[in-house]
Amino acid sequence: MKNRYIVTGGAGLIGSNLVAELNANGEEDILIVDHLGSSEKWKNLVRLRYSDYIEKDEFLHLLDDGILTGITHILHMGACSSTTESDASYLIQNNYQYTKLLAEKSLQHKIRFLYASSAATYGDGSKGYDDECELTELSSLDMYAYSKHLFDLYAQKTGLLDKIVGLKYFNIFGFGEFHKGGMQSMVLKGYDQIYREKKLKLFRSDRPDYQDGEQKRDFFYVKDAAKVTLHLLFGNYYGLYNVGRGQAETWNELAESLFNAMRVSPNIQYIDMPEHLQGKYQYYTCAKVDKLASTGYMGSITSLPDAIADYVKLLEESGYIPENS
Repeated sequence: MKNRYIVTGGAGLIGSNLVAELNANGEEDILIVDHLGSSEKWKNLVRLRYSDYIEKDEFLHLLDDGILTGITHILHMGACSSTTESDASYLIQNNYQYTKLLAEKSLQHKIRFLYASSAATYGDGSKGYDDECELTELSSLDMYAYSKHLFDLYAQKTGLLDKIVGLKYFNIFGFGEFHKGGMQSMVLKGYDQIYREKKLKLFRSDRPDYQDGEQKRDFFYVKDAAKVTLHLLFGNYYGLYNVGRGQAETWNELAESLFNAMRVSPNIQYIDMPEHLQGKYQYYTCAKVDKLASTGYMGSITSLPDAIADYVKLLEESGYIPENS
């Protein structure tokens, strides 16, 4: 049977790169679902090959009207990804109820279902970053993380996790995130700052065990994330998997790679952390990737300097110019 796909959030950062990777594998029978609104997200669709596009609200209305007929795979990337979103009801509806409905409909139609969870569900990291940990022991730092964690818990409690696969994406960055505003990666925000001002602002540390700029994250290139995602999709693996490099690197290291890629002398300015992030900021993230390794994934993982260099090259080749430049 010919594969037919639905990619929700298909105009977003991860979603559009997933469609691009499907295209690279010769797949074009893809229905993209998203909410474009008045953003620049539509530009991510231009480079893609797909059979149709539909807005999220219309898609939800058609779930019982045959729109899933013949679909073989659903990659559910659609969500509100803002960690500062304060409307809890919106997050529950968009990130929890929507995912629950789509997962259940997929199983009813015998469709392979993969969804995006988040590394934010690990909270402050005090319980580690192990995708085989006890989910009930995790505590979220913000409502976005909790809305994602809530579905992980529901899927485990109801046995759904034995039939679907959820991916805890770590700090994903790469081409296709222009529309994300304040939720853009530090790589793109940094590119804009360096382009305009020849300097980069990083948060000071307010913890004695971390020097300024020495906070660590597991930065993961979106091209690699797309390859890992399709490996887990087509390999028919089930349960929760971390998607990251398994290596934590500092903001200072990221800055150094970005300055080098842009051929600009390093100039870092440390600034106070905004009040709304205090107590909700992850000082360290690092994916435990043993479970992914056990699947036999053999794809290459791009180093942070090489990933940033490739991203900068794509930005320059696209003619991208930061606003107010």
